[in-house]
Amino acid sequence: MNEKSATSHSPTPVSKPKDGKKNRLVMMALPIIVAVLLLFVPVPDGLPPYAWHYFAIFVGVIVGLIFEPLPGAVIGLTGVVAIALCSQWVLFSPEQMAAPKFQLAGASFKWAVSGFGNSTVWLIFGAFMFAAGYDKTRFGRRLALILVKYLGRRSLTLGYAITLADLLLAPFTPSNTARSGGTIYPIIANLPPLYGSKPNDPSARKIGSYLMWVAITAACITSSMFLSALAPNLLALALVKSIVGINISWGTWFIAFLPLGLLLILTMPLLAYWFYPPEVKVNDEVPLWAARELEKLGKLSRNEILLLVFVCCALMMWIFAAAWIEPAMAALLIIGLMLWTGVLEWSDITGNKAAWNTFVWFATLVALADGLSSTGFIGWLGKEGGMLMSGISPGVATIVLLLAFYLLHYLFASTTAHTTALLPAMLTIASTIPGMNMNVFVLLMVTSLGIMGIITPYGTGPSPIYYGSGYLPTKDYWRLGTIFGGIFLVALLVIGYPWMSMMF
Repeated sequence: MNEKSATSHSPTPVSKPKDGKKNRLVMMALPIIVAVLLLFVPVPDGLPPYAWHYFAIFVGVIVGLIFEPLPGAVIGLTGVVAIALCSQWVLFSPEQMAAPKFQLAGASFKWAVSGFGNSTVWLIFGAFMFAAGYDKTRFGRRLALILVKYLGRRSLTLGYAITLADLLLAPFTPSNTARSGGTIYPIIANLPPLYGSKPNDPSARKIGSYLMWVAITAACITSSMFLSALAPNLLALALVKSIVGINISWGTWFIAFLPLGLLLILTMPLLAYWFYPPEVKVNDEVPLWAARELEKLGKLSRNEILLLVFVCCALMMWIFAAAWIEPAMAALLIIGLMLWTGVLEWSDITGNKAAWNTFVWFATLVALADGLSSTGFIGWLGKEGGMLMSGISPGVATIVLLLAFYLLHYLFASTTAHTTALLPAMLTIASTIPGMNMNVFVLLMVTSLGIMGIITPYGTGPSPIYYGSGYLPTKDYWRLGTIFGGIFLVALLVIGYPWMSMMF
């Protein structure tokens, strides 16, 4: 969009790269400008100056994550390094620095790399390796093709096939972008042409539009259904443990969302069929195409069988053995087995740029979010927020905070940035409200992270993939995002909230 605009209004071709470079420099300067401006804002009453200075840099990092002039990992690493270098003014209190055995350089470095020792960060990394196994063995593609073969004759059942394929892959794929872009989208992109449905054409409504909307909606639902289906879920887990001391197991998360998740999975393709109906209802070519693709794959390979055994073992350990083996250690154990058996090679580990990028990104974000707590900013924010909400019943406060958390996602193009920026504040405010059931509140917050991605064309990683497919016009996407986003939110409040209250 920006490049086309620049080309159409530029007097000469050479102005296009200049404009692009200028825009990039503005985006790079914006986080710094925001941080500096906040540094000159008077320190709020009751907050230590060093905590406010820390918050200023933290906000600058969040602005950088929202606009992304550079990759998220670079933004996070820059923020950590900047704070560590200026730690005597922004990280440690005068009392800490006056302690006899306190060494500034060592303490600063220890804080800067603290996120890399976080078990949740390693769990994210491990899950990325599982996804690499799905991709290398082509087991993920096989699962999707089997469902299309047996459910692909009718448009509605094809929608269910796409949903079930995402459901089967989600527990072992922590990136919904990788899940959609690497497995689901490449398969379903082949289906509309079989119906004469073309992108950026009136024929898109024959079936392509329906399939693409079902796919993005399914990705959002499964991202909320499983702790390990969305990387920010795992980041949220670390933040919850750090801020309010609540541990959420894989099984607890799954059971908490299970009634709502099953309902959405079972009804969503039908709802899409009603709200965005395909023109073609039946086609015999799709199952035949899937059957031909399966023939090309051949029988289950040794590595596919081993991968299936390994991921099932990991899932069992995550659900039933968390008291005996740390989930991240279970993931590392499975990675070791995959390496020893040849399911993965060491080059698959070292060459997985997405995994290492996410590893660095989340490690720095965990350290940055932890700094908000250690400097006392979170405690101050909770006290002030609690005073503003004094007199409100815990039930009403829960709904108000959840609505704010959910709807503010319109401002974010990254679920990670949303989680890092808003979840600590919401948790802190809620913890100061007398009678608040924090277990229920925490589960409502974290399980909303996936489903809120449906509301905009930029709300979650897979959104631009399907939005850019040519089958979902802008006005349709915003209209459907509002409808389905509203359905998901109401369902979370009407079904999820009472169910989670029964659990705790």
